[in-house]
Amino acid sequence: MSTPTRLLIAASGTGGHLFPALAVAEQLSDYEIQWLGVPDRLENTLVPDSYPLNLIAVEGLQKPLGIKSIKIGVNFLKSIFQVQKLIKEQSIDVVFTTGGYIAAPAILAATLSKKPAILHEANFIPGKVTRFLSRWCSAIALGFQGTAQYLPSVTTQYVSTPVRSSFLSTQDLSLGIPNDAILIVVAGGSQGALAVNKLVRQAAASWLDKGAYVVHLTGKNDPDVDELEHPHYIHLPFYDNMAGLLQRANLAISRAGAGTLTELAITKTPAILIPYPFAAEDHQAFNAKFFTDAQAAITFNQQDLTVEKLEDQVNEWLEKPTILTAMSEQAGTLAIANSAVQLAELIRDLAQHK
Repeated sequence: MSTPTRLLIAASGTGGHLFPALAVAEQLSDYEIQWLGVPDRLENTLVPDSYPLNLIAVEGLQKPLGIKSIKIGVNFLKSIFQVQKLIKEQSIDVVFTTGGYIAAPAILAATLSKKPAILHEANFIPGKVTRFLSRWCSAIALGFQGTAQYLPSVTTQYVSTPVRSSFLSTQDLSLGIPNDAILIVVAGGSQGALAVNKLVRQAAASWLDKGAYVVHLTGKNDPDVDELEHPHYIHLPFYDNMAGLLQRANLAISRAGAGTLTELAITKTPAILIPYPFAAEDHQAFNAKFFTDAQAAITFNQQDLTVEKLEDQVNEWLEKPTILTAMSEQAGTLAIANSAVQLAELIRDLAQHK
């Protein structure tokens, strides 16, 4: 009887890093999987019931540099050797990461241990970690077509970004919204988006008066969450059935994280995108531009967006729904439904030829 392949997955922080990694892990059920994360992040909730979770004290470098940066640097060096020890003790065959600062110790430890490492870059513009560490990876998987131009000296493969399995089958929505009603979904990401929330609450009255429904995912930290009341306005801090919500939606108002955009593409949901203005290297703006150029969305810069602009744009589409239909078809061309399968096959190929 052959020994199962042992995989270390390094994915931490937000749903944008964790959900694609979990989707890939589901495709590798015959593997023995260890998970690498950090304390007090989302993986501590999502991962332990399914995979052994190993924690390291690593975090992003602070700006400006100071005393804390020295501590971060020391912990980073320690973490490389901790991961190298984990690879040895667990007889890890291959390392897979979805990026972020946890990718650095994972990839460097794999290199020191002479194990293949695969990195999935979900954003259109590769982050600093990807650009720096890609030379030590056996393969780089890409979430966007066109990203390869920013990584000219490494082998890349476009696979899109994996989504949760619930997005690949029809989900029921139990929010009491009539089947013939227009549904607008507002989502600011896992932490919510206070600036977007404020704009939507001020602009939504005319949409609601036209008969549209609005499901507004506000996040947990919005102090004005009860400011708007209307029978067609449903506000929730979060919603577990995001697949069902987007499958039913006629329009989304959203940030432009790579994972969110992939979910919009898979569900063919037209969108108004408001990129998070403080994202590292403004990567959400580049993600959004890709969707806007494909005529699947339009993009507003947060600093330029007024209540009137947002209100008028949605009202125009409510009056001309054929525009939303055309955008929906374009959105459906921007992602690969079996991305998790393709990425899992890439991992299998590298593990077999390690």
